[in-house]
Amino acid sequence: MWPCKLCDSSLSTRYELLKHFRLRHFHHSRTGRYPCVYLDCPCTFTSWKKLLGHTYRTHRKLETASAQSATFSCQTCGREELSTEKEYFSHINQHLRQYENVTCMFEGCTYQSNIYATFNTHKNRKHNPHSLKDFKAGVVKVSAESSPVDEGPTFTVAIDGSLSDLDEGSDTDNSDDLPEVVEKKLGSVLLKLENIFHVPSTAIDELVDELHYLLSTVSVSTTCSSISDFFKSKNIEVDSLVIKELSDSLCKSNPLLNALGKGGPLATAYKRKEYYKEVFKVVEPVEFVLDQKTSRSFQYIPLLRSLQQVLDCPEVLNRVIDSHRTQGSNTDQLENQQYCSIADGVYFKENPFLSGDELKICLTLYIDDFELCNPLGTSRKKHKLCSIYWILNNLGPGSHSALTSIYLAVLCKSNDVKTYGYRKILEPLLHDLVTLEEHGVYVSKLGTFVKGTVHSVIADNLGAHALAGFVESFSGHYICRFCTAQKEEIQLTDVYSGAFSLRTKEIHEAHLKTAQDTETSCCGVKRACPLTEHLNHFHVSTGYPPDIVHDLFEGVVPFELALCLSILISKKYFSLESLNTCILKFPFKWSDKKNRPHLIPHTYSSRWQRP
Repeated sequence: MWPCKLCDSSLSTRYELLKHFRLRHFHHSRTGRYPCVYLDCPCTFTSWKKLLGHTYRTHRKLETASAQSATFSCQTCGREELSTEKEYFSHINQHLRQYENVTCMFEGCTYQSNIYATFNTHKNRKHNPHSLKDFKAGVVKVSAESSPVDEGPTFTVAIDGSLSDLDEGSDTDNSDDLPEVVEKKLGSVLLKLENIFHVPSTAIDELVDELHYLLSTVSVSTTCSSISDFFKSKNIEVDSLVIKELSDSLCKSNPLLNALGKGGPLATAYKRKEYYKEVFKVVEPVEFVLDQKTSRSFQYIPLLRSLQQVLDCPEVLNRVIDSHRTQGSNTDQLENQQYCSIADGVYFKENPFLSGDELKICLTLYIDDFELCNPLGTSRKKHKLCSIYWILNNLGPGSHSALTSIYLAVLCKSNDVKTYGYRKILEPLLHDLVTLEEHGVYVSKLGTFVKGTVHSVIADNLGAHALAGFVESFSGHYICRFCTAQKEEIQLTDVYSGAFSLRTKEIHEAHLKTAQDTETSCCGVKRACPLTEHLNHFHVSTGYPPDIVHDLFEGVVPFELALCLSILISKKYFSLESLNTCILKFPFKWSDKKNRPHLIPHTYSSRWQRP
């Protein structure tokens, strides 16, 4: 039994004693210092973490040495006779720092990693707290004469030597960190309201004012009455002025009130913006001027800084590493015709920079225009914007289509793109891409630089041709960026017959040289691609795949669907009215309720007829 030195309680294990001490006595010390839980120890401490550190460093080592003789063995290299748990994890740490693959040492866990921070995160999340019984067979050897006195969970030592907390919620329970945690959580909520739910900053200001009023005015009176009622229930007479001062002091110590108050970091829109930049490390856009006379400019969000922020997230980095490991183990997927991602394609495997054994960052750029105003009104095309996004292809399948995995890089007016060209607009982005390809981006969790490049650019046909340097008119002879076929031949020849020769690097270079010498287009090639000129591992012949959204969902599919419906209705298999009735009555579930198809108009078939 473990007696408590502050009350008459006795606990069965040391772990239960610590939890009892924290819940019953930790927040009720009048001196502000907290004594050690052991009866023969006179030490006191100012915080819970210091108390835990003292308990681990002093009492647990002595207790372990006297109560049981346990040694640890490394399953990676076979080394034995590691005398303490700290020495064992320090040894494991050496393997991880050399990027050696280490298997989790706890029973029932098959997790593997060769990354120091990743393995540390897994251990603290999945196996904290733990005891000697939780290790796999063969890792811990306990002598026969030993008799453990504590069967409860023990403290854990992180791989970097830092002391892990007793339970998962200990960080928020720490009185020293609580104001900072509450302030950060509140700032996160306000940031989501403003940027995810698109609540105007003026509405956020009004919400902050109302919350501050409730916390400063209403809570004072409520707290005052609650304290007064408490003293009355205990038959304690306290002056009303003392109760008023006590309630004021309690309310002023409220972290929410301090964060939303006049001098708080979340009080105004300007202070919130500065707070977001400092705490959440928001990457702000940079304005680049195109013309000083006309004051034309565009916004660029630095790619390297954004990429560094993304890879600093442990969850993202773990997925990137797991995807790279899976890619290296599935080398036979191409022969089995199992295509799970672009990493299984021919162009990716033929790229020695991306398909090597070393981890490389693989990016995809997406370019498209969108209207801010009514596209049918008088403001049509006046405020049309061109946006360039980037996607991290190192994540596993299923992550690329999520909005949280799509990042904005460039935002400019479409008219400026036509006036100044993509080469001028892409200057800052190309500078960062060249730096990424030659030097890489520093990943703090890995402690090294990771290089990368652009694998492909996704755009509609007009945007792809404009950026790649092909002819932008689709009424001429050469309209395809994948082959050298002419428009008349495409209408008469079967595509699968192999009659059209595909564009290769050599063919494209020859066409580009002819176009530059004659200052006219050659087989559809008009000028050089800026990405191909600046990047060593990207080429126009393999970097502009077709866009399924524009080519199929907004092109071929509606046309074919209109023809099929017209034929089926003409043969009286069903009527358009019965089809619309089925659409209305179909029991869509979950998210499909919001994305259910609309009724088909009577002019649907004629709208998609060939001209």
